[in-house]
Amino acid sequence: MQKSPLREFHIDMKAHMVEFAGWEMPLYYSGIQSEHVQVRTSGGVFDVSHMGRFKVSGRHARRLLERACTRRISDMEIGQCRYALVCNEQGGVRDDVIVYRLDDDQFLVVVNASNRAKLWEHFERVRAAGELKVSMDDQTLSTAMVALQGPRVIERIGQFSREVPTLKKYRFTVKNLLIAKLIVSRTGYTGEDGVEVILPTMAVGMAMKYLLQDIDMKAEQALLRPAGLGARDTLRMEAGMPLYGHELGEEINALSCGVDFAISLDKADQDKGEPFVGMEALRRVRDEGGPARLMTGFLVDGKRSARQGMPVVHGGKQVGVITSGCPSPTLGVCIAMGFLDKDLRAIGTGVEIDTGKGLLAAKVAPLPFYKAAK
Repeated sequence: MQKSPLREFHIDMKAHMVEFAGWEMPLYYSGIQSEHVQVRTSGGVFDVSHMGRFKVSGRHARRLLERACTRRISDMEIGQCRYALVCNEQGGVRDDVIVYRLDDDQFLVVVNASNRAKLWEHFERVRAAGELKVSMDDQTLSTAMVALQGPRVIERIGQFSREVPTLKKYRFTVKNLLIAKLIVSRTGYTGEDGVEVILPTMAVGMAMKYLLQDIDMKAEQALLRPAGLGARDTLRMEAGMPLYGHELGEEINALSCGVDFAISLDKADQDKGEPFVGMEALRRVRDEGGPARLMTGFLVDGKRSARQGMPVVHGGKQVGVITSGCPSPTLGVCIAMGFLDKDLRAIGTGVEIDTGKGLLAAKVAPLPFYKAAK
């Protein structure tokens, strides 16, 4: 297994380590629920170094990413991040990514750990097919990535930088920490405000000490405390954010996933951009009325949680399937996401979820389940 540059930090904080996408990563420290609440009420520190980081540069870098990604890339400004999908030829989702524009012809693409090798090969195929002059550098193992999320995170960052708290959402800046350059972005995957920091592996120890100085992360009332993959998952579910392998996948049509804002089906018209892989398949689905089932939120009665793969039933027949579910620490009820026949998606519509041992009563709910206070 690959080991994160923050492994010593995890061991010192008594993390429960597990294998995830070929990496040894912290599932939790004190507990999933307590870490979830910490992020919602103050701030959490996540190690996301397992996520892939590709630097794409050269004369045709923009053309390659326009061809690979479902959103416009050429009109991005330097210092801007953009969420997009990468599709296969049938319109299924290879992965969801975040693209950073570093310079005119330099980009950074952050991908999911489980899809790192697959996307690298895909980008190589796109480059070869177009005979594009592009240089690609997999920087995953030479860098680390840390996410700080929570309502008090920007307050903390403001003690070290005047610039970062003024960043708009989906923007980033490059900061210097002695001899190391840090990319600090304001995106997030929890529904809370916060930042992500990408930095050289050699600078991890120095950066963590600098960031966490005067904070006892083992104290119960600490402003920042570490949070693991378990809390990251429950937080993203409350925020209604899709996850590859659950709401996103090679066999799942991109137009059904609830992220239509990330799909520019007309970006190739009037010379506005390159057609992306899978565009024609998605256009056909759109022109034929769209997918039969769409991503939907559910509130589940009782204390038993719905799980991935459980059928959704209405009127005695299957009308959908659950993709994610958990007890919501913030709302105090069980929540779930899944695909549902589009004519049943009116808020409040009653359905049942088949656990294999019985039926759970549920009703359609709006996504996201949770929105942070502004």
